[in-house]
Amino acid sequence: MNELSGLGAIWLVGCGNMAGAMLRRWLEAGLPPEPVTVIRPSGVAPAPGVRTLTAMPQGETPPRVLMLGVKPQKLGDVADAVANVVGPDTLLISILAGTELATLKQRFSKARAVVRAMPNTPVAMGRGVVALHGDAGARRGDVETLMRPLGLVEWIADEAQFGLATALAGSGPAFLFRFIDAMASAGAALGLPAQQALRLAVATVDGAAGLAAGSDETPATLADRVASSGGMTRKGLDVLDEGRALETLLVHTLEAAERRGREMAAETR
Repeated sequence: MNELSGLGAIWLVGCGNMAGAMLRRWLEAGLPPEPVTVIRPSGVAPAPGVRTLTAMPQGETPPRVLMLGVKPQKLGDVADAVANVVGPDTLLISILAGTELATLKQRFSKARAVVRAMPNTPVAMGRGVVALHGDAGARRGDVETLMRPLGLVEWIADEAQFGLATALAGSGPAFLFRFIDAMASAGAALGLPAQQALRLAVATVDGAAGLAAGSDETPATLADRVASSGGMTRKGLDVLDEGRALETLLVHTLEAAERRGREMAAETR
């Protein structure tokens, strides 16, 4: 039997882009739709066979797993209804950016375990990253069973570092998309047809990421292996490396994202 089949009833409160991507990947990986309930205002089923409601079910056995997938600013709108259906065996997973563990535990005190999860968009392909934080206790195995089909799973021990992991991996795809776009735009600015430059940039990043993932060497070493002394690549790297310009830019980028996460945490306390 598929491991996902043994998790019991799974309720998703909110099913937007991220939660929807996670659910579709779980279904592809063997999760049967029958134990899944989605609660969303539209009432539109995110996938065939998934029970979809516009309001929280009443009078039913509490779910074994409940995932919060609403926007962080909507937590107050759903917290009371969620608290009423959480049971002593419920594993509550939150993908709400910036919403701290203490806030979740205070609002959903009946839950057996509360875990923060921060996935990124490539989970839709099973090639994402999911950062986790919380004391799952006996339900840790269930958390990992649920998250493994999505990609790399990393537990973050210190909640202060969870925000940094979110900035790096959660927001990271957007930053990388911007980098790909900039590579393509630069190629076009120098004379390549725009669509051809984009194809070259996307394929280059895809191949390089696969090589980095499969190598025992660091990305810095791989870069140096490509760049022969006095060659084209070295001259280009000299521009990126001058004054640690690229690293400094990315530090500022992650700082800005992480700072916003702390602001959001204050707003949802």
